[in-house]
Amino acid sequence: MEGIDADAVAQARAGDREAFRELVERHSRRVFRLAYRLTGVEEDAEDVVQETFLRAYRGLPRFDERSEFSTWLYRIATNCSMDLTRRKPRRVDRVEPLEESRLAAAEASDSLAGPERQALASETGRRVAAALTRLSPMERTAFVLRHFEGRPIAEIAQTLQVRAGAAKNCVFRAVSKLRRELVPIATEPQ
Repeated sequence: MEGIDADAVAQARAGDREAFRELVERHSRRVFRLAYRLTGVEEDAEDVVQETFLRAYRGLPRFDERSEFSTWLYRIATNCSMDLTRRKPRRVDRVEPLEESRLAAAEASDSLAGPERQALASETGRRVAAALTRLSPMERTAFVLRHFEGRPIAEIAQTLQVRAGAAKNCVFRAVSKLRRELVPIATEPQ
């Protein structure tokens, strides 16, 4: 486990609430970013962050210190996101575009004037976010962890609680489905 987190986890286990608060501050932005990418809705992501840290606090006595705290936290956040998605199916019109999608679209369309570029970026972001909603929760999670968070396959497998080959397959299926869905964007006239 990471040195800084190891000390804070040990202190939090001993009842030091300030140490747990430090862990929350250190990891909350990344947990929010992951939850937002998995749920597509800011309010849902905020709910996932709260539930993640609540479960982590309650589960600290069961935390296996051989793994990284951040990996364990990602697993909790992923499970909370998937639980929320199952309970509350996402509607495409509720999905907010992902910031990375908007940035990528803006960079790809630098030749367009300001308002035209913003309109294209916004539309591309909506389409990417909508395409992500059509992936299974497992595929969406694997894709987000791999391509947005840059996590290695071994960590994705651990987070999803599957073998490495299954995690790799989830990422592959997600990429294939997204390519099929997003091909029309690449071929549309500008």
